[in-house]
Amino acid sequence: MTLIIGPEAEEKLDWIALSDAIEAGHTLPRAEIDDTFLYRGDDTLLSRAAWIDGLGQLVKTATIFPGNSEKKKPVINGAACLFSDSDGTLEAIIDFHLLTKWKTAGDSLLAARKLARPDSRHILLIGAGNVVRSMRQAYASAFPEAEFTIWNRTLANVAGIRADYPDISIALDLREAVEAADIIATGTMATQPVLKGKWLQPGQHVDLIGAYRPDMREADDDCLRRARVFVDSRATTFGHIGELKIPLEEGVFFESDVEGDFYEMDKFTRGSDSEITLCKNGGGAHLDLMVARYILDAVKAG
Repeated sequence: MTLIIGPEAEEKLDWIALSDAIEAGHTLPRAEIDDTFLYRGDDTLLSRAAWIDGLGQLVKTATIFPGNSEKKKPVINGAACLFSDSDGTLEAIIDFHLLTKWKTAGDSLLAARKLARPDSRHILLIGAGNVVRSMRQAYASAFPEAEFTIWNRTLANVAGIRADYPDISIALDLREAVEAADIIATGTMATQPVLKGKWLQPGQHVDLIGAYRPDMREADDDCLRRARVFVDSRATTFGHIGELKIPLEEGVFFESDVEGDFYEMDKFTRGSDSEITLCKNGGGAHLDLMVARYILDAVKAG
């Protein structure tokens, strides 16, 4: 029987268990992944597919209709189909927003659990969109004693997050907020760096989450130079996202400077309390597949 899984499944999910599932998924054979794009003017149909031997197959399709904002409708919609590893039958149709939320935040949570100092107490969230809301939930599961601060270029956009999380402090000066943080997470739509490497302090961990296009960057070259750099996937970051693509093309950063991705989890370790670590979240359909399988298992377990 095919299950249809919507947002109501959230009450059965756990951030720590999810990040453990992502780590376990990377012990299986390396995923095969592929993306396709179709266009009609400004509208886009994006389909991402993944196959992992032992986990199954997934196709996640997103419709991106920028004009929906004027109609007060979501700009991005979609769904994911999860197929059985044993016989290819359709096991579940999973809500796009549910899957994307838990995939994106769970990805960076895993990196932070491996690379951030366990005694991290000050977490800075840069941005005010849905990704930042998700990271507030995810980080709190691994760092329950942490205090959260948020900075956004447009202060008015922070109001909604403060309404849900009144304990979050608002930073007015980004440089001061960065210098005071133990963990820094960026979830913006920036095309020019908002995070400066000269602001970073010994012992910090940086999660770069927002940039997803070749023209998007959230951190400058100095961030890459000063940190030990990791990625969730070499295949979905190097040639696809400006965060690394631009400095690679300009010759200020090299592929060999990346110390590991999630398929090299033994390399995801902090060498000292004073070093700076940085991980770029590039996403990918293989991560959607791992998270979809976790969601289905959690729903079945009840």
